[in-house]
Amino acid sequence: MRVKGEPPVNDRDRLVMEHVSLVRTLAQRLAQRLPSQVELSDLISVGVLGLIDAASRYKSSLGVPFDAFARRRIQGAMLDSLRDMDWAPRSLRRLRREVDSAMANARRKLGREPEDMDVAAELQMTPAEYLKALEQLRTLDVASVRSLDSANEDGTSWLELCVDPEEGVASKLERKELREHLARAIAQIPERERHILAMYYEEELTLAEIGEVIGVGESRVSQLRSQAIARLRTILRQSLDQATAAQLPQRKAS
Repeated sequence: MRVKGEPPVNDRDRLVMEHVSLVRTLAQRLAQRLPSQVELSDLISVGVLGLIDAASRYKSSLGVPFDAFARRRIQGAMLDSLRDMDWAPRSLRRLRREVDSAMANARRKLGREPEDMDVAAELQMTPAEYLKALEQLRTLDVASVRSLDSANEDGTSWLELCVDPEEGVASKLERKELREHLARAIAQIPERERHILAMYYEEELTLAEIGEVIGVGESRVSQLRSQAIARLRTILRQSLDQATAAQLPQRKAS
């Protein structure tokens, strides 16, 4: 028996068959950012499962085209699979924590967003060593970052496309709060890095194409993108920690 609200089986199968090519396209695009040990076929397999899930959940009443709705589900399935693989070596994850910590410390000491040389000094590295570290961190940054104030062609925010319409009020409030924190974090990073993130994640330009736009090499674009993501992580973590600390007295009082 079909669950109320689900599309008929024939419609669901039609949606899946018509959008299988989308899975391969998204998998190929993601594979370009990953180490060679991550198999394209594995990404496609989990992407197809995400497509089937999207076809089962899709409702025309959502007011968004299936292509946009499915894209978020497919990408989410692939990223979840990558996290489960845990393919990144511990040394690389430790390096990311060290860079994040150095960036946060430099920001606190300087009272502004730190530049390359500031973070390098905090890490006790030369500027060249720091740039090499950023290049190494590139493969860890596989999650998409989008401007949460932007909307797609239909006027729906990108974040809403991956939200389960049946989720509870508490989850919606938490998502709204997280959206506000992330939007503020994006606004705080340098304009050049914000522009690079927008071109890479929203306009889906390659590193080489971005380099042509801003007049630097592909390697430098990669470094700036990794640095921008590190900034976002540290700013967002600080913002969430402050919000949590502010809520503690209220919870105790109640």
